[in-house]
Amino acid sequence: MSATPELTTPWSVGPVAIPNRVVLAPLAGIGNWFVRLQAKRYGAGLAVSEMVSSFAIHHRNDKTLRELLRIHPGERARGPVSIQLFGQDPDVMRSAAATVAERGADLIDLNMGCPVPKVCKTGAGAALIKDPDTAVAVARAAREGSGLPVTVKLRSGQRPGETDGYELAHRLVYDAGVSAIAFHPRSAAVHHKGTPDYDLAARLVQSLGAPVILSGGLSTAEAATTAYERTGATAVMLARGALGNPWIFEQLLGRRALEPTDAEILAELEWVMERAVEHLGSDRAGRYLRKFYPWYLDRLGASKAVNQAMQATATVDDARAILEGLTNLPAAA
Repeated sequence: MSATPELTTPWSVGPVAIPNRVVLAPLAGIGNWFVRLQAKRYGAGLAVSEMVSSFAIHHRNDKTLRELLRIHPGERARGPVSIQLFGQDPDVMRSAAATVAERGADLIDLNMGCPVPKVCKTGAGAALIKDPDTAVAVARAAREGSGLPVTVKLRSGQRPGETDGYELAHRLVYDAGVSAIAFHPRSAAVHHKGTPDYDLAARLVQSLGAPVILSGGLSTAEAATTAYERTGATAVMLARGALGNPWIFEQLLGRRALEPTDAEILAELEWVMERAVEHLGSDRAGRYLRKFYPWYLDRLGASKAVNQAMQATATVDDARAILEGLTNLPAAA
């Protein structure tokens, strides 16, 4: 077995060059343009968007087109752009993929692993693992509609012990022309619990004949590096481990050894707050950011009372006032 390439080594998805092997996962309800830009600022070679409804795009939903398909010039400047779509209708997917290509994406990723019931009950997400013919048709439609390389993110199966996703990965590559597979070797039923089956992932790497991006259980730089070397995957995809922790990309790429200082954490949170206002406007950003605050406050060791106060804020300025009042922490640079 050949030596595993360094994570800093470039690779490609079809004709699309990617500068390194560290990827930000599609984070539902989170992975907008500024979250993707943040990951790229700290070195991620690729950042995939939050999942976007193919039906919403097809039916020209204004908010979807304006916000979820937004690509920032800074993101574009730092590498290729990947937009993740979900849906179970090939014709609708073909239409949506064409729009995504028109908006400037370089890659389309398809969600075939989401375990959320409201997604699965429509026949999308992880439900497609049990419907391989439709999965192949949807992937083929995305490729034909967009003219772009298509990747698919999927789970090992719907329930523990099942390996339908492993089998589906091969069909997606050989029958639908998918260019790469992002593989999460845990069943959809366990969500993020349980131990990923990295041996199954290693088998997929050996048998697939296309790049395999490893996802699942990669919450620290050490865990990601270990799993990468164990499986022989092409790249690693960080999800929850990157929430409020963009420094993990620098750590994986050998650019940082130490954890960020409190001043760095506060400065980065301020950057996020500014970008949220730019994206959503002041009023909506104040509400939207409540899910972001705990990721940074926990790294700062902030008290439960501070966390609660931040959750009660209505505006970004209210949140800034609380942060400025933390006398035990240095001010952001």
